[in-house]
Amino acid sequence: MPVGELCNREVVIIAPDASINQAVKLMRDRHVGDLVVVEQRGAEPVPVGMLTDRDIVVEVLAEDVDPQSVSVRDVMSISLVTVRERDDLVDVIGRMRSHGVRRVPVVNEQGGLEGILAVDDILELLAEQVNGLAGLVRIEQQRERERRAEA
Repeated sequence: MPVGELCNREVVIIAPDASINQAVKLMRDRHVGDLVVVEQRGAEPVPVGMLTDRDIVVEVLAEDVDPQSVSVRDVMSISLVTVRERDDLVDVIGRMRSHGVRRVPVVNEQGGLEGILAVDDILELLAEQVNGLAGLVRIEQQRERERRAEA
């Protein structure tokens, strides 16, 4: 399955020069724990980093840094792993595991942001698939009982 079919297309973004206070308010208002940091290149926003609530806690609050004095660029993760919409889900899971990331921006062929894929999205899909398999077993058992009752 291509990740473009599974990713969340409603991505909350922020510019690298935004303040940490702006980022925190955006996270709160949009009920998210991460922001994709983008720069506008032509007509498309291009991911350049990720900012998580954990980044803010570890890098700003735990270090007693004034949130007014730092920008998103100062705190964001810059070793960004992106995947393309057409990339296969199994391959992407392997990349996420090898890089130790729980979220990856999904980009188009030009590198423009199209969505985000999180471990939560993958787990939800897998849970649906496992539930479907369990249902298949129940149906087969029911059919067998019905056949035996008819005999």
